[in-house]
Amino acid sequence: MVTLEQLYNLYQQHPDICTDSRRIRPGCLFWALKGERFDGNNFAQAALKAGAAYCIVDRLDCCHDADRCLLVPDTLEALQVLATHHRKHLEIPVLAIGGSNGKTTTKELITAVLRQQYACFATEGNLNNHIGVPLTLLAIPPSAELAVVEMGTNQPGDLEHLCAIAQPTHGLLTNIGKEHLEKLGSIEGVKKAEGELFDYLATHGGCAFVNLSEKHLKTLSRKVSRKIYYTQLPSQGHLPQGIIGVQRLPSSPFVRAQFSASPGQFVRVETQLLGQHNFQNVMTAIAVGLYFKVPAEKIKAAIEAYRPQNNRSQLMAWGNNTVFLDAYNANPSSMRMALGVLQEAEATQKVAILGDMLELGEAAEVEHRALIRCVESMDLHQSVFIGPLFSQYRPRKSRSLFFPDVASARQWLESQRYEHAFLLVKASRGIGLERLFTSSGEAPQGLH
Repeated sequence: MVTLEQLYNLYQQHPDICTDSRRIRPGCLFWALKGERFDGNNFAQAALKAGAAYCIVDRLDCCHDADRCLLVPDTLEALQVLATHHRKHLEIPVLAIGGSNGKTTTKELITAVLRQQYACFATEGNLNNHIGVPLTLLAIPPSAELAVVEMGTNQPGDLEHLCAIAQPTHGLLTNIGKEHLEKLGSIEGVKKAEGELFDYLATHGGCAFVNLSEKHLKTLSRKVSRKIYYTQLPSQGHLPQGIIGVQRLPSSPFVRAQFSASPGQFVRVETQLLGQHNFQNVMTAIAVGLYFKVPAEKIKAAIEAYRPQNNRSQLMAWGNNTVFLDAYNANPSSMRMALGVLQEAEATQKVAILGDMLELGEAAEVEHRALIRCVESMDLHQSVFIGPLFSQYRPRKSRSLFFPDVASARQWLESQRYEHAFLLVKASRGIGLERLFTSSGEAPQGLH
């Protein structure tokens, strides 16, 4: 069995870690993790032949090359322990981001701001689970001055475990909403699970960024002694000293904000984001930037240059119509946030195309039926629901269209001739709602 020190010395020589034998990079360490449908140990030999320098395995029978296959008791645990060991060698602030909705967008905005002033490393994509967080930590180079680590949860104890691995010095929760109810049960369960991040900061003397405009966050952070408060500032309002205020200006249709960099000096920010929920994300990035002393003009430049992508709050042109593609994740809370964008949109036709919300457990029927009622109460040109859950809970009397899957909905969409419409397209990732356009005659194009 290889020791932790031996493993760390090897990692320092080969800091590139790969967990997919199909994507081996020359000189990398192949980590043989196990999944529900695969065992990485079975691909160790293939990884070596493809150019991996060493393989980390936990099955003796896979050590075909004794010099280059290193045995550990459990590869996942070894990865997490190594990540924590590396974290302890990094004497830099580590900002952890949790919350029900908007984690990745907030992470990207914050990272863009901090990179204006620092060598800042951040989670790639949404590698925010028990594998992604260790991989993120192990990818932090010695030159980094700050790290931003996204953390996700779908069951009690997840954030507690991830914090123990990443040992954040700072942290924030974007919001509390109805997410992963299959395992978290209720909004109280969500609060307790997400609150594990603040619990860690309280126990270890960390600093929490607390958005006073979001429900529950002030209460969840009560045990944290070091707090930075920020909130949405009313047009004529004043805040107590020490609270960062950001004002939302009238949309254009994009989110516009202004904040005070110094007494009497206001900086206006023109974004490429839509919706009140994205104002909250922008406000968080401003607050973090000010705390870390990023100059106001650099904060402005970073946020104004940010363009959403990867099916998150992504604006696309489809003919002479606009598509708001937000199909990476969905739960009852984020669905209503997206519907707010649709309500605010200025368009001759407004269309809601929504797919199933997954991982709701026993709450699935109640939440899907409630969302149908909410959508049908809106003044829309058309409302469309896609997926087996929405189809199952279709009301007897409904003016909406229901399709069991994306393929059947795509056939319908190809026959539509909208003019200057605004289409909201949102669902859980597992529905793959972005495929509505990929096989049609005209795929949407990014707006700039």
